[in-house]
Amino acid sequence: MSWNFEEITLTAQNEIQSASDLKTLEDLRIKYLGRKGLLAEIYAGLSQLSVEEKPLVGKGANILRNTVTALIEQKYKDLEEKEKSQSSAKQIIDVTLPGVGVSMGHEHVLNQIVDEICEVFEALGFVIHEGPEVETEFNNFTALNIPIDHPSRDAFDTFYLETPDPERPGRYFLLRSHTSPGQIRVMEKFQPPLAVVIPGKVYRPDAVDASHSFMFHQIEGLLIDKDIQFSHLKGLLSAFCKRFFGEKIQMRFRPHFFPFTEPSAEVDISCYICDGKGCSVCGRKGWLEIMGCGMVHPKVFEAVKYPKGKYTGLAFGMGVERMAMLRYGIDDIRMFYENDVRFLRQL
Repeated sequence: MSWNFEEITLTAQNEIQSASDLKTLEDLRIKYLGRKGLLAEIYAGLSQLSVEEKPLVGKGANILRNTVTALIEQKYKDLEEKEKSQSSAKQIIDVTLPGVGVSMGHEHVLNQIVDEICEVFEALGFVIHEGPEVETEFNNFTALNIPIDHPSRDAFDTFYLETPDPERPGRYFLLRSHTSPGQIRVMEKFQPPLAVVIPGKVYRPDAVDASHSFMFHQIEGLLIDKDIQFSHLKGLLSAFCKRFFGEKIQMRFRPHFFPFTEPSAEVDISCYICDGKGCSVCGRKGWLEIMGCGMVHPKVFEAVKYPKGKYTGLAFGMGVERMAMLRYGIDDIRMFYENDVRFLRQL
């Protein structure tokens, strides 16, 4: 049996190029290359050919197989790309398909509280100042009238760094344990009158539980001028509490002690949940502690080299997490840092 390989090749090329889909192309592959296809028939008939015809027919069959295989592979790629392109085109122009919702994030609740508190004091004439989180012992303790034997200066209560302070031999840098060092930096750089609020992170080696964390946020306030009195402090904080917690809030001062203020006080507000009647949030007392405050100690003015007796000032400080917990009724500080989206979406 003789085969016209040129005619077969031309016919196969035309059929393959004319294939309009993958199913048709697969049928042509079976027709030419399958186990019962044309090439299988040609190879099966080689045994019936003469010695002279076998090499010629075998060579022609091999060339035909390679040619058909290459044509089918190329056509398969072309059809596959065409189907992908058509599918993409359909997706682009099909405006009836439902849209894919994008989950939008929002500012973390602690940043919201910081911004809101700062906005209240900005409206009262204060400016925002941010200090470094790595501080010197002088700014963090000494200049704030905290004596060398004070428990807070112990390594168990402060994160000390291995880097020594080149300006004060025997002293080391540390992670600030409160935002009050920002007061020292402001007073060393500027002369009164001045009014600043200083937000930022602070660090203490506390065991993490529902009410403690080794890192948390504070906001410090400082107002210095001539003839500043305790009545100014009371009026200022009263205005803040009413703007932040609502006009119905009542406020009270309790005597306290801080090394850097004298006199010093703790500030309480009436429980906004029970209106001061007593509930589980306020421990049945009707009052919630929110911050510490006082008049700037003369030793602090002395540390920053302000003229003795020329200025007076007031200072206050609050924990941001505590303010957020009081406002939203949150009973575990760890919830702010666990990145649980179910919690964060509520605030």
